[in-house]
Amino acid sequence: MPYDHNGFVEAADGTRLFFETVGEGAPPIVLTDGIGCDGFAWRYLAPRLGLNHQVVHWHFRGHGRSGPPLDREMLSIEDLAGDLRRVCDHLGLVRPVVVGHSMGVQVALEFYLQNRDDVAGLILMCGTFGRITSTFHGTNLLAQILPGLLRGTRMFPNVARAVWGRVPAAVAFRVACAGGELDADRIQQDDFQRYWEHAAWMDPDVFLRMLEHAGAHDARGSLARIEVPTLVVAAEHDTFTPLPLALEMAAAIPEAELEVLEGASHAAPVEQPDRIADRVEEFLASRLRAAARDDLAQ
Repeated sequence: MPYDHNGFVEAADGTRLFFETVGEGAPPIVLTDGIGCDGFAWRYLAPRLGLNHQVVHWHFRGHGRSGPPLDREMLSIEDLAGDLRRVCDHLGLVRPVVVGHSMGVQVALEFYLQNRDDVAGLILMCGTFGRITSTFHGTNLLAQILPGLLRGTRMFPNVARAVWGRVPAAVAFRVACAGGELDADRIQQDDFQRYWEHAAWMDPDVFLRMLEHAGAHDARGSLARIEVPTLVVAAEHDTFTPLPLALEMAAAIPEAELEVLEGASHAAPVEQPDRIADRVEEFLASRLRAAARDDLAQ
């Protein structure tokens, strides 16, 4: 990834948070991953957006180059939004546009709710407003089995670590494509492998605790109070956060724009990066310029 600067900042509990940046220009754009990801979704988008903007990508605690959480009670969506605040303050970002993918959508929404006057806009990709374990594949099965998985991981941590991520990336890729979880015509195995290998490397207890918090978090009741330009990017064949949830979110946010990517899966940012980049630039040029004019008029 052609980032040209990186560093670390300390979270409230002392956990080291990694960030990397590329490009220059306002408004700055902050890229926020989904759970288990360390940037695979932004592999093609970041350099495109970095041609006109300062782009910041950061790693959640326990992910990528960020340190393991020093306090494992601080893995909620609210805590992650607080971590993002630390990154933005460290870099001196002025009213960034926060972009979230998958669970990163929840973090982006929570960051806005905590920092309403310090956000210029929201771009919400392939995600939803909350309770993701109750909507995965359109059912609440994940929410039902998650407590048992957590208990097992805590009772037998060595076994959980040994079993976690044992499926080879190549096998998982073939299964996901065959089952329609990915757009087999557009995604490269190398892109998927980067995600799969990182998720397999993670501490399963951290992953499952974070997933549990994401399943409890719900910003649905706050969507009508969002007052910044918002673009919702949805994928036609997203099985992780099904399309109706994105449609509901876009309808609930005042004057939100909606872009539905035909044929795309939950991995849309690596399947259709050029279309997304063009749509994002169009959105930023039209909506944020208009918002800036309105601010000056007041």
